[in-house]
Amino acid sequence: MKKIYLNLKRFDIPKDMNGINDIGYGDCWARKIINSLNSIKDVDLVVYLPESSLFSAIKNTKHIGIGCQGVHYKDVVKGGNFGAFTSFRPASAMKALGVTNVMVGHSEERASKNELLIIGGGKGDVNEILNQEVKCALAQEMKVLYCVGEKAEEQENKYEVIKNQILVGLKDVDISNISIAYEPIWAIGPGKVPPDKEYIEDIVKFIKSVVNVPVVYGGGLKVENAQMLASISELDGGLVALTRFGKDFGFSTDDFKKIVETYKEGL
Repeated sequence: MKKIYLNLKRFDIPKDMNGINDIGYGDCWARKIINSLNSIKDVDLVVYLPESSLFSAIKNTKHIGIGCQGVHYKDVVKGGNFGAFTSFRPASAMKALGVTNVMVGHSEERASKNELLIIGGGKGDVNEILNQEVKCALAQEMKVLYCVGEKAEEQENKYEVIKNQILVGLKDVDISNISIAYEPIWAIGPGKVPPDKEYIEDIVKFIKSVVNVPVVYGGGLKVENAQMLASISELDGGLVALTRFGKDFGFSTDDFKKIVETYKEGL
């Protein structure tokens, strides 16, 4: 069964507060979205939400996997740290809430952690931090979507970059609950030209030559590219964030359902 992931980026911020949520305040929007998406069948669907809306999503899901958008790189330890992680999101807290999935290493998370490394003198590899996050999530029996991908300045060395992200980020972990999302960071954003089928196919084959796990396209599954992506036999699904661009920037469950149906038609 193909995997479809939906990342509702900070959807807890309403439009009148400069966010993109035009569904409602509080966590009512999470209930409405999950109830609408419960009708989707024949794909392994996981929705990642801001932590403030996870409980509502968990209460209303029927078959959809509910995920958080990241976990801290440390967690509680029996007889040791009891949970002194103010402002952070430990994996054990997410499991206690009922979360079953997590996304680690999204390009936005990588950028943020790289900024901190630079402030600290530029020493270290962000993938080592992500490796600790993966281990914390797996220790709490969560399924991990691990994101990899090259920036514009890394395209000439994309294979080395991606291989390092995988080998360091997934070092010494059980990969049975790991999937990988390929994010071509250089192609994400307004006015950017997305990679073609041959480029994506090549990267997916390369990733699977490094580690044998499911790989999905993380550069934005859309109606426009859904059938093309579905035609790549090595690809195991896709990741969606926004469904509308331009003036009507945002997300719609009807749009999302159309994306999923278009993808399924192309299989």
